[in-house]
Amino acid sequence: MRNSLTSLLLASTGLAHAFTLTPLPLATPAGASAANLAHGADGAVLVSWIERLPDDGHRLMFQRCAVPAPCAAPQEVARGNDWFVNWADLPALAALPDGSLWAHLLRKNGSATYAYDAVLSHSRDGGATWSPLQPMHDDGTPSEHGFVSLLPWSTSALGAVWLDGRNTVSAPAGAGEHGGHGRGAMTLRAAVFGESQRKNQEWLLDASTCDCCQTDAALTASGPVVVWRDRTSDEVRDIQIARFAQGGWTTPHHVHRDNWQMPACPVNGPAVAAHDDVVWVAWYTEADGAPSLRLARSGDAGDAFAEPVRVAGAETLGRADLARNVDGVWLSWLQETDGKQSLWVAQFSDDLTQERQRVKIADLAGRGRATGVPRLLALDDGVVLLWSDVQDNHRLLRALHITIHQ
Repeated sequence: MRNSLTSLLLASTGLAHAFTLTPLPLATPAGASAANLAHGADGAVLVSWIERLPDDGHRLMFQRCAVPAPCAAPQEVARGNDWFVNWADLPALAALPDGSLWAHLLRKNGSATYAYDAVLSHSRDGGATWSPLQPMHDDGTPSEHGFVSLLPWSTSALGAVWLDGRNTVSAPAGAGEHGGHGRGAMTLRAAVFGESQRKNQEWLLDASTCDCCQTDAALTASGPVVVWRDRTSDEVRDIQIARFAQGGWTTPHHVHRDNWQMPACPVNGPAVAAHDDVVWVAWYTEADGAPSLRLARSGDAGDAFAEPVRVAGAETLGRADLARNVDGVWLSWLQETDGKQSLWVAQFSDDLTQERQRVKIADLAGRGRATGVPRLLALDDGVVLLWSDVQDNHRLLRALHITIHQ
């Protein structure tokens, strides 16, 4: 399989470099969904996913892969019969420098479709045992809490960012983007959790955001940065960024003023990567009346961005992810042509002046939401790409280790 994939890829483009693709031997069963990637403290790749149980419950699993060595046996994080499982709102893992593992997932908190909590658990023994699940918010409202981004805050503390719907529950049922929304806005909140899973600090970052677009976070030399899709009173939904510095968060500002006026949530959030004080952000927009995937760079930890590069046009579906290593900046996204989806990866110089490679990784059998949100993770010698597809009416997870072929 490796040789056929590599040969196909080397023949697909005449740009300066080519990619070598090596499949990862995941132990994910048919039907696994909501897959995600994280870095282990030891440099391993942590792959997480959700499985459906015979009693209609679910369990969150993860597998440790020491790329390119074989992957370890899967381990269970948690299981339950009251979870909210969604194609776009993904659970995630994070590893801290002290060796602890953290995980979040979504658990129903009311009868409304989008009433769920974002809950946390952590492990001190490499994932063998996990602490009880606890909400990362304390408002107690039967509202939406999700689209979480996790990142190491310190050696033993976890940072978390999430969309919080506590202000939306006073609206009449059926109003707004989700049932029960309308009178109050979705908010963006951040918090820090210590060794005992206790919340040390919490902040309100934005009082009005898009209801169901993914957030993302990264670490710069000057502190953590967070990106998300904003929502104004006249339904402009552009990408904003904030950075934690000197004990507080900077005032949110736009990565770029697209002025995309959109009456409903596009379920298509931004992606961010950082190195030292350089920050890159990728996002989907239809500001010019047609789909567009854009990529922008900041040289001052996100305080100001150059004009974005237009990566893809009318055929893009967005659902982008972003990574950076010594080879440069990597970007993944989905496209759709004549009703058929495909998965793409491009690689750029750090200053974004050179697109060094662009390759269609796979034609997908899945349609619509079945293809999920592909995930991209940087390694020293390339990236890992994880995505969903459909075969024989079952969702399947695929993963590749992608390196540059010299």
